[in-house]
Amino acid sequence: MTPPRILIIAGSDSSGGAGIQADIKTVTMLGGHAMTAITAITAQNTLGVQGVQALPAEMVVAQAQSCIDDIGVDAVKIGMLGSPEISAAVADLLERVDAPIVFDPVMVATSGSVLADDATIAGFERLMGMATLTTPNVPELEALGGAEALASKGVSFLAKGGDASGPVLTDTLYGPGHAPLSWQSDRIETRHTHGTGCTMASAIATGLGAGLNLVDAIEQARHFVRAAILAAPGFGAGNGPLGQQAVRL
Repeated sequence: MTPPRILIIAGSDSSGGAGIQADIKTVTMLGGHAMTAITAITAQNTLGVQGVQALPAEMVVAQAQSCIDDIGVDAVKIGMLGSPEISAAVADLLERVDAPIVFDPVMVATSGSVLADDATIAGFERLMGMATLTTPNVPELEALGGAEALASKGVSFLAKGGDASGPVLTDTLYGPGHAPLSWQSDRIETRHTHGTGCTMASAIATGLGAGLNLVDAIEQARHFVRAAILAAPGFGAGNGPLGQQAVRL
């Protein structure tokens, strides 16, 4: 079977825990072919982000266009964008791409470091309108106006519950034309959660690229993320990376 071609538009994490590095591991372990358009480079580790340098928007688009023109795309995953110019350029590009889009509206790293300014966040609305699914965590959903506000705009989104409190984690899918659908699971008590959002979004994109419907893609992704958390190697003194490479589905 031909592997689904997944175009990842996101930032690089020098420590390998999140961003492009987590995305590539996830897509590969789920049987996809990962292609990348890097939006920014970061100096970071499990303790935080020490530096960020966004790439020119033209170079981000050039990377993506090279993949689209030659290899083709079955699904797109968007993560950290880095600047409002990149956000607008990516939206312009994806208007011409006929493939499912999963948008992870990255604003803050697991360590608490800010990865998107107000102007960049303001540009998210256009991408959310284009996306098959947007995957905000609790603080991101709040910054975007809350579940009711997004639902009223017709946005399809998965409200992730990993940042909420309590022993049970709840993820809820909202979308036009159907009632909210929730999944619950026992919370895994661990500090090794760096890259969970990136991994979830990339796993969903890979499922969609392989032909799964949205609900099945989300269920597969939730299973993969939990398995990757349980397989975390324990690296670093802070929020350590997951163990995507150790997952056997």
